[in-house]
Amino acid sequence: MIAAPPAAPLLARGVCRALDQLGYASLAEFPLANGRRADVIGLARSGELIIIEIKSSVADFRADRKWPDYKHYADRLYFAVPQEFPAHLIPEDCGLIVADGFGAAILRHGVSLSLAAARRRAVTLRFAHAAAVRLRRHLDPDAAGRPPDGIF
Repeated sequence: MIAAPPAAPLLARGVCRALDQLGYASLAEFPLANGRRADVIGLARSGELIIIEIKSSVADFRADRKWPDYKHYADRLYFAVPQEFPAHLIPEDCGLIVADGFGAAILRHGVSLSLAAARRRAVTLRFAHAAAVRLRRHLDPDAAGRPPDGIF
């Protein structure tokens, strides 16, 4: 018997596909300046930043109480959950996304938090740097993040 793939990575894939269709660039497993890690962050052409916290089950949702810390790094905070998740558990001020491994739908946007300009710049620069590093590692996985001998 083949084991089913973990639910959270499949939900992240569906969320990223949906964000792409909405015009957002997205990164999964994004490190924040406060030491936390956002499951998915999206950056719109307008500069709007959204964070999506993925909860694959009720137990996962109840066990995790660090998600309020993410509100300081985005204009909106969303939860992405599977179809069978009881939506009434998601706080009203947060957005709600239903996702699977192939896509996602936004059911509720939640409250706009509007970042301060300095925080927006810092998060956007962190996003750009993380994206560039990931692209370089994808294009040259043998480089391991260091320049070849004789350069620099």
